[in-house]
Amino acid sequence: MTTQRRVRRGRRPGTRDTRGEILAAAQNAFAEGGLSGVSLRGIATGAGVDVALIHHYFHTKEELFLATMQIPLPIHELVAPLTAGGTDGLGEHLLRTMLAIWESDLQASLVASLRTAVDEPATTRSMQEFMTAEVLGQVLHTLPYPETEANRRLGLVASQLGGLMIGRYILKLPALVDMSVEELAVAVAPTLQRYIDGPVDGVQY
Repeated sequence: MTTQRRVRRGRRPGTRDTRGEILAAAQNAFAEGGLSGVSLRGIATGAGVDVALIHHYFHTKEELFLATMQIPLPIHELVAPLTAGGTDGLGEHLLRTMLAIWESDLQASLVASLRTAVDEPATTRSMQEFMTAEVLGQVLHTLPYPETEANRRLGLVASQLGGLMIGRYILKLPALVDMSVEELAVAVAPTLQRYIDGPVDGVQY
């Protein structure tokens, strides 16, 4: 009696390492095409899985990107409450939220991700696109300015926050490391708030 084995056709189902294979394919895709130039369907093809499996593990392309960077943070959920109240006190809210995250158990992962973003040009481009669309883009809609002016102001905010995080957690500059979160908030938040809604040289009103 001959036993016939059923041969499965089509894409293979999810296995224990499917998530890792998706992440590997996504890393390659983001490195080659940037965040905006990559689709979930393209990543699925690269991983040899159905796109539904990507949605099973990662709900959105942005969530998948954060996973490739090993940043386990729901960025949208963190930023949305900050912008709910408009611009009033937004500089301090942004700063305290950032510092709270970086002072948490996630610090090691965030430091590694930031180093990667700075060292690898392809990753830098994807991170730039992500920050522009998912973080600064949300804040942009709260600013009562034309888009060009709002973008310039947000660029100043981003440079201040990015410089602070690099100085305190990557370069570990003593002057920044020795300051408490409260001291940093008092020193830096007013500058952020001025960038958001105060007079800024070179910005046209």
